[in-house]
Amino acid sequence: MSNIRITKQFSFETGHALYGYDGKCKNVHGHSYKLSVTVIGQPITNTEHVKHGMVIDFTDLKIIVKDEIVDVFDHATVFNKNTPHLELAKELQQRGHNVLLVNYQPTSEMMVIDFAEKINRRLPENINLFSIKLQETDSSFAEWFASDND
Repeated sequence: MSNIRITKQFSFETGHALYGYDGKCKNVHGHSYKLSVTVIGQPITNTEHVKHGMVIDFTDLKIIVKDEIVDVFDHATVFNKNTPHLELAKELQQRGHNVLLVNYQPTSEMMVIDFAEKINRRLPENINLFSIKLQETDSSFAEWFASDND
């Protein structure tokens, strides 16, 4: 049976700031992120199975990515909790803002690593994460490929 790649696309709005960065992104700002998640596996061949012919139901993949990524990051402001931005984060939280503290510099590169780990933990045994693409602007994106991370 052939391996088939299935891709589901998502979008969400997230703010962040890059502590210690030497450019404009040191300031709090936001992006309209576009996330593409590609998994690989073999279509179900059991004709009695309700998901016959599918690698994974797009709805099942959507549930995983929404639970782990979209619903967590959408309309949140992300800060590295190991920087002085922690003080700003506390102030924003006290004012009712949705703040997400992470253990990394919240660049697209580090976010795709985080996202890959979260999605991998939830995928069924017979399905593998193939790649993730996180686009933060029309011309800028980061990609994670399983083949680069074996």
